[in-house]
Amino acid sequence: MVQKGQFLERSTLIPVGGGAEVMEGTVHRGQRSPPLLILPPRPEEGGGMDHVLAAEVAFAAARAGFPTLRFNHRGVGASQGVRGSGGALVEDAEAAMRVALENAGTSALAVAALHGGARVALALQERHPAVGGLCLVAPDLDPLSLVRLSCPLLVIVGAEDTRLPRAALAAAVAEAGGDLEVIDDAGATFHRNLPQVGRAAAAWLQRLAGG
Repeated sequence: MVQKGQFLERSTLIPVGGGAEVMEGTVHRGQRSPPLLILPPRPEEGGGMDHVLAAEVAFAAARAGFPTLRFNHRGVGASQGVRGSGGALVEDAEAAMRVALENAGTSALAVAALHGGARVALALQERHPAVGGLCLVAPDLDPLSLVRLSCPLLVIVGAEDTRLPRAALAAAVAEAGGDLEVIDDAGATFHRNLPQVGRAAAAWLQRLAGG
């Protein structure tokens, strides 16, 4: 039995590739909009839906009342198929997006992407107006790729993460009209101050919801 206040995710299957294969995912119900789709790090980064950042963001969003969906790309975990890259990862994300929208009964959603999953998120947003906001956590991408974004943007990085030039990242986020959240005493993996990532993501979702 689930007690009041407990965090309960349910397993789900995501058809992909014309329904020939399925990916595994977990969902959490919620009453607020927008729902949140969580993109894991890319398979070559060893990423999956059980990544500590994915779990933290899902937990924080669900506690704030937002539906969530996180998943494993094809060939990762129990997801069927062969591990892909590039366009194949975007196709996986599109399949997960369709399920997230259907589950929530909405026409728009927000996307949180982790590490190299940020590249998948940008491609997804470019193809689909249904992506109404992007939250990129410790992104691995060219900061200039953020400039062309036309939806609300939040970028969360650790103060000790030196993979991207901070000044260039801050300038690109500002030009895109987004927000940059720097977590003190944290690196790219957020072994320290992990809960602050979830709080920042949840606060951003509440702003998107107009609350």
